[in-house]
Amino acid sequence: MTQLPAHLLQSKEFQKFIQKFPAFESTLILDEYRKKEYARLDKMHHVYLDYTGGNLYGTSQLERHQELLKNGVYGNPHSTNPTSLAATKLEKEARRYVLEFFNAQDDYELIFTANASAGLKIVGECYPFHDDGHFLLTFDNHNSVNGIREFAKKRGASFCYTPLELEDLRLSEKKLKKQLKKYAGKKNKLFAFPAQSNVSGVKHSLDWIERAQKKGWDVLLDAAAFVPSSKLDLRVHRPNFVTLSFYKIFGYPTGIGALLVRKDSFDTLQKPWFAGGTVTFAAVNESFHTLKNSYERFEDGTINYLGIPAVKIGLEYINEIGIEIINTRVHCLTGWLLYKLQKIKHSNGTPVVNIFGPKDTKSRGGTIIMNFTDSDSKTVPWDFIEYKANQQKISLRTGCFCNPGLDEVYSCITQDETLKYTEHLRTGDLSYAEIVTFIGKLRGAIRISVGLASNFEDINTFIHFVKGFKDKSSKDIEFGTFIEAQRHG
Repeated sequence: MTQLPAHLLQSKEFQKFIQKFPAFESTLILDEYRKKEYARLDKMHHVYLDYTGGNLYGTSQLERHQELLKNGVYGNPHSTNPTSLAATKLEKEARRYVLEFFNAQDDYELIFTANASAGLKIVGECYPFHDDGHFLLTFDNHNSVNGIREFAKKRGASFCYTPLELEDLRLSEKKLKKQLKKYAGKKNKLFAFPAQSNVSGVKHSLDWIERAQKKGWDVLLDAAAFVPSSKLDLRVHRPNFVTLSFYKIFGYPTGIGALLVRKDSFDTLQKPWFAGGTVTFAAVNESFHTLKNSYERFEDGTINYLGIPAVKIGLEYINEIGIEIINTRVHCLTGWLLYKLQKIKHSNGTPVVNIFGPKDTKSRGGTIIMNFTDSDSKTVPWDFIEYKANQQKISLRTGCFCNPGLDEVYSCITQDETLKYTEHLRTGDLSYAEIVTFIGKLRGAIRISVGLASNFEDINTFIHFVKGFKDKSSKDIEFGTFIEAQRHG
């Protein structure tokens, strides 16, 4: 069994952590992976806290993929020559492994895409939105899901959003139940929600899948933020459509995602065009084509046949570690962060950080969103926090995270305020500063997230970073220096 390093055994802070989260000791194998697979982090003195933005790859993943490419000759799979068959073999192995990883091999078609957003676009483009259709979203959705409403609008379908509870940024169960009942007369109804928020870390109950389906809804599940540290079993929970990006799970390769479509929902998606590789027949002197009856119908052109084998390598890597071990580590480190951050206060008793969403580990992942406040209880601009974090080689993320609905909720932006601003807009390229000035409220926040390569030292470093803002005022000379630097570009 992996032993704790001596410096941690001697740390009183670590001992307190272990007492509060004893399950952490079952994840010590990840510290060995940190040394072997992610040594570059400590060598370069990086503290990486952006796992929701993108996971980190292990060195062995690159080595295995490079070895595969070095020792083989692979051609475009759309043929039966030897190099094409070699590539097809690897692609089919990867496809089979992905389906097995999500326990979906009997009931789902796997469509390889460029990323989760590309999978979402396929659903939006091909779902039969018409006058008798309706699209239901949650306020907590990535913009790539929000964008599907444009397909619905243009085809005459209605759409609406279901709200969140301000206290914990969870779905309002009462209002969602009402909305699922409300559109009983509609024929084609699509309900979209994230398994885990890409901003607050909230895990929305997967029970909503079956509850919605029993009311006649098709369900689109955005699993991109969920699957890096949680098991998604598609025999237990059976959404009609699931999207994800593989780099979120294991870092490499980027540029490959997946859309999983339940086989009994496959023909629901009505493709409005055809492309290379998607047809069994197409004519030019007669306007006629027939689409393929499998995943190939939606894999336009040539798939990333050299990158796809690395997906199998990545999932084998995750299976080698164990998704439950990753989940436990994320749970423990997130719990400690939440506990410690809420204890950091200015001398006048006001918090140094305000955390939005759940303040404990119940039904949440390893993503935490917050804003810093100075000793006068004024919000410190998130770009200043990022500036200070960059100086200490702490990688975190700031802004609105492509999730405007959640930003509007935790920033308390009303519908009237949004409406007034949208009426004011003359172009689509106005600055963040102008939005803040017009509305009179700061938007955006700071997001940190932990993952499979995170360790206690990473968390401790961030906690010390936060403590550095204790009793600091916006009048500090450092803040003034930052403002001057921004003015001069």
